Amino acid sequence: MTYASEQTPAATPEATPTATPDTPDASDAPGASDAGAVRTLPARAVPPVAEPSPAGPVPPAVSAPPSLEDRAAGCLVGAAVGDALGGPVQGWSPEEIVKRHGGRVEGIVGPFHDNWRTARPLTPYHKGDGHVTDDTLMTHALVRVYETVRDHLDAYDIADHLVPDLIGTPRWIPELETEALPLQRIFLAEKWIVARLHYGHADPREAGVGNIVNCGAAMYMAPVGIVNAGNPDRAYAEALDIAGAHQASYGREAAGVFAAAVAAAFLPDATPSSVVVQALRLAKDGTRAAIEAVCEAAASLTDTASAPAPLRAAVAPFDTVGPDYRNPSLGARRPSRLHAVEELPIALGMLLTGGGDFRATVLGAVNYGRDCDSIATMSGALAGALRGAAAVPAEWSEEVARASRLDLQAPGAALATVAREIFTRDRARARTHEQAFTAISAIPALTEASGR
Repeated sequence: MTYASEQTPAATPEATPTATPDTPDASDAPGASDAGAVRTLPARAVPPVAEPSPAGPVPPAVSAPPSLEDRAAGCLVGAAVGDALGGPVQGWSPEEIVKRHGGRVEGIVGPFHDNWRTARPLTPYHKGDGHVTDDTLMTHALVRVYETVRDHLDAYDIADHLVPDLIGTPRWIPELETEALPLQRIFLAEKWIVARLHYGHADPREAGVGNIVNCGAAMYMAPVGIVNAGNPDRAYAEALDIAGAHQASYGREAAGVFAAAVAAAFLPDATPSSVVVQALRLAKDGTRAAIEAVCEAAASLTDTASAPAPLRAAVAPFDTVGPDYRNPSLGARRPSRLHAVEELPIALGMLLTGGGDFRATVLGAVNYGRDCDSIATMSGALAGALRGAAAVPAEWSEEVARASRLDLQAPGAALATVAREIFTRDRARARTHEQAFTAISAIPALTEASGR
């Protein structure tokens, strides 16, 4: 099913950026085609037409698509900002958020509880005031693995590089307000990686089996989409491999689909609708059904402020947690082919409803409540990848960087460089395969007659 915006064209895989002499020709990268019937989204506000000047009509300004570097920065900065905005209201309902803050959250706010150290002993974290959470810590850790390996990753790279990073190098942890091992901040479903790989010596490809099924792997898969920019199929496959060390069932599937959506957002003419098309094309089982249901509901909405209730109703049949996020149902987070994580479908629904506008999309995700830091992380990554770093409000990104003591720009720049290196290798590998297959296919086929 295709969701085509009335205001912007669908992604055109044939469109390619101009290559420099040292840059691989992007035309060698595989694109992806849309399929299915066209579904029209509600029309967005149309900018006023410029008045003609006395000298004649003024041609509209044509801006170039954001570069790989710009989109990578927008993606990772956008993810961190969404994470920081959603953190302080994570786990609460839209009604509780409004009651606590006197209305919708419109930017960076303080902790939900003033006594945040003791209000929830299991998670004594300073969420709020511009602090990123484990979503960003894990995202940046995966970027560092790519910087080390400088090639496509698999589950073994998680065991060989991500786990040592989590348990061997102290870093500033904003929510703990101190330097500590990342392991001491990541939550139980992420600690599973260390327990299974470092202590349990599990096969990395199967280590995620037995973990609770949640969005823990999906929340940090944006880097996989960046290194496979413009190639959703490759991003999907790579993320599934990586996520096998962490998740199983629909949690692993969400990781693959989110990475594919990020890769699709890098296509030169990508739109929120084209991103959803690629996500639906690749998604399987309950994950596909949940995305389709949520985006179906989003198609009838005109703003993200009114989106939480209808989007929640659309995803509820696929969500195992139940209506009370802090008191999950007995069947919560168990493997299933019929269910899905809540976060990814809602992030895509907010992206559609917000028309790709970063502020509208992320605030919609934040005020949805429940696991809204991960929802806003994903929607912020997608909106930032679509429109580049300038789409992320500077008053947010600068304050999050200051409060979290993080360089939010460096990971995107580093990963864009790695992505170019990987693409160069991919192109060489493809040519080697082409030469080998051409030689193989030139050998005459052995038939019964020729074999006598």
